[in-house]
Amino acid sequence: MAHVSAAERRPQLIKAAIDLMSREGVAAGSTRAIAAELGVAQATVHYIFGTKEGLYRAVMEQLTQDLVAQVERATPEDAGFEETIRVLAAALWRTVREQPGSHRMLTELTTFAMRSPQLSEVLASHYRGLIEVTAKLVAEAAERSGQPLAQPAEAIARWILASFDGLTDMHLSLPDEEAEEVCLQVLVSSVTALAGG
Repeated sequence: MAHVSAAERRPQLIKAAIDLMSREGVAAGSTRAIAAELGVAQATVHYIFGTKEGLYRAVMEQLTQDLVAQVERATPEDAGFEETIRVLAAALWRTVREQPGSHRMLTELTTFAMRSPQLSEVLASHYRGLIEVTAKLVAEAAERSGQPLAQPAEAIARWILASFDGLTDMHLSLPDEEAEEVCLQVLVSSVTALAGG
């Protein structure tokens, strides 16, 4: 078997961890199980990430990057403020509908990280990154459409993300497509109202 460098093996292990934990849950994500998922020795996981928490940190960082990239790709370049928020909410919601395992895993990892001193900073970094990107998109939409913001873009971003987290948890626990569509419309309206004062 050809030697694979740590730099090449790292993204493979992150993907294997995401695949495994999306299917079976975070509790199933031992370093032994993740190594088996990729067909490598458990020592390889420890060599590359140090600890299970190190691997979880890399998984959370990857999930954050993927989520941000999906939303940024969906951002319209010439729409008004409300339409931009509507498109962004729809793009984010599409990730929940199409990748429920990833969102379930991210929810589990978030809960796990809240109780793990080794992961508390990565959790804070995860939310800081999401808030920063969302605030940037909100500010750009406001500037492009000529709508002054009555509240700071960061506060609006926090509202969007907090609302979205709640909708996601509800969807994963008790899905109701019709009610979710209404809630998304309310989310867009409330963000527009909050931004406009």
